Amino acid sequence: MRFVDTNVLLYAVSTAAAECEKNARAREILEARDLALSVQVLQEFYVQATRPSKSKRLTHEQAALLIDSWLRFRVQELSVALHQNALATRLRWDISYWDAAIVEAARAAGCRTLLSEDLQDGMDFGGVVVEDPFR
Repeated sequence: MRFVDTNVLLYAVSTAAAECEKNARAREILEARDLALSVQVLQEFYVQATRPSKSKRLTHEQAALLIDSWLRFRVQELSVALHQNALATRLRWDISYWDAAIVEAARAAGCRTLLSEDLQDGMDFGGVVVEDPFR
């Protein structure tokens, strides 16, 4: 199983000319069946994709339909245990809480690979390894 970070979802819906290669790669990734994501990832996607300051933002309805389509993947729910583990990971690896919560959601979902460009490519967080799919 591979865990998908928010940036993959955002690139999949991007219409920016400068992101056309990343858009194609993100769409390719989302065709796979071995993916997982988390409630946090879906929340972050919604907030960023519908952000009022974004020039080509999605409507609520568009974002909600996309989120519904991504429920075909395993979705790691938030829990007190995940939160506590994220706090420990944040300290151990000196990363932001939000990044630590993504790492711990990937771990809880049984993923060994975290597809993200937000963390250092190749970084191993105790068995969860970051892979930047856009490099």
